[in-house]
Amino acid sequence: MIYRMNLVLLFPEDFIAPTRARITGRRLEAIARIGSDAVRVGVMNGRCGIGKVVAPGELEVQLDGDPPPPLPLTLVLALPRPKVMNRVIAGATSMGIKRIFLINAWRVEKSYWKSPRISDDSIRTQCILGLEQARDTVMPVVELRRFFRPFVEDELSAIAEDSLALVAHPGASSECPRDVKQLVTLVVGPEGGFIAEEIASLERIGFRAVSFGPRILRVETAVAALVGRLF
Repeated sequence: MIYRMNLVLLFPEDFIAPTRARITGRRLEAIARIGSDAVRVGVMNGRCGIGKVVAPGELEVQLDGDPPPPLPLTLVLALPRPKVMNRVIAGATSMGIKRIFLINAWRVEKSYWKSPRISDDSIRTQCILGLEQARDTVMPVVELRRFFRPFVEDELSAIAEDSLALVAHPGASSECPRDVKQLVTLVVGPEGGFIAEEIASLERIGFRAVSFGPRILRVETAVAALVGRLF
């Protein structure tokens, strides 16, 4: 999947004056491809606006708008295969998900945890691509939890407090709700699904198992489909 730079994301270190930023690399190349002297810009974790090219690699920046509102959802995701990891993180970020937990599960291969794609730098890069795609500036918080049981028993109840707690499971008898008007904590398993013991442990702390239908979807497809149905 190719993510389009619909917003030039600026960082504090880019500013050489209060309203003047200097950029290089892929951001400068993207502006050259656009072929315009005015581009949409946003400051990391800040406001959005317009940047006018005033010199090679320099923008005069006017910030007069807010980023899009975040999605009222916390995503708890069994660590996906490394080759789809980038798409999942960038896609979730572009949808406005601001809190993501990557967790272990029985069907998550141990080797996945050794992948360079779960490094802080790699995750940050994919988050930036998602922000650029969605014209957003607010970086999501992505946390890793390598042990399923301690996370579920010691942390997840507090994380899901005051939210609709759901776990997506192909074998569930309940359908995933639609058009939800409250905070949601959504747990999504690996492509083979959670094992029965894992579902039981989630149900014990108040999560409801729901299904999207009889089809088994890839993780990145399932996340997008579930979010679209919930909101």
